[in-house]
Amino acid sequence: MIQELLETWDIHSRINLYLLNAIKEEHLADLSASGGRNVGQQFAHIHNVRLMWLKAASPTLLKGQVKIEKDAKLSKKLLATALEKSSKTIKELLESGYKEGKVKGFKPHPSAFFGYLLSHESHHRGQIMLALKQSGHPVNQKVQYGLWEWGSR
Repeated sequence: MIQELLETWDIHSRINLYLLNAIKEEHLADLSASGGRNVGQQFAHIHNVRLMWLKAASPTLLKGQVKIEKDAKLSKKLLATALEKSSKTIKELLESGYKEGKVKGFKPHPSAFFGYLLSHESHHRGQIMLALKQSGHPVNQKVQYGLWEWGSR
């Protein structure tokens, strides 16, 4: 079962990248009508929260990870590289958490931590989709449906 959960993390992470890949570079600056983070900043936030958890739960896994600062010039390449790297390391944290039966700093157990991560990142994917739509740049229908094709991602 642990391998299935880790595979699910990989699928989820590929879906984040699938969405990022579908967005035009210039649309990273799109903002929702209610303000907040723009599209690129949403992706950066996902990465940075992963790093926050790595720092709290297993600081040794932070080696080689780089936080994306608020004033960073965001590009699809920068975001994709950061997300790929932090995804791989979060997977290591999940794997060790399942082996040890806990993730330091998170209660109640590793499966709840896994659920938290999926929920948090999916929330931000929704915000990204809304910002793009409200800015007049929605992703096409193929991509909209593709976000749900977990069996092929």
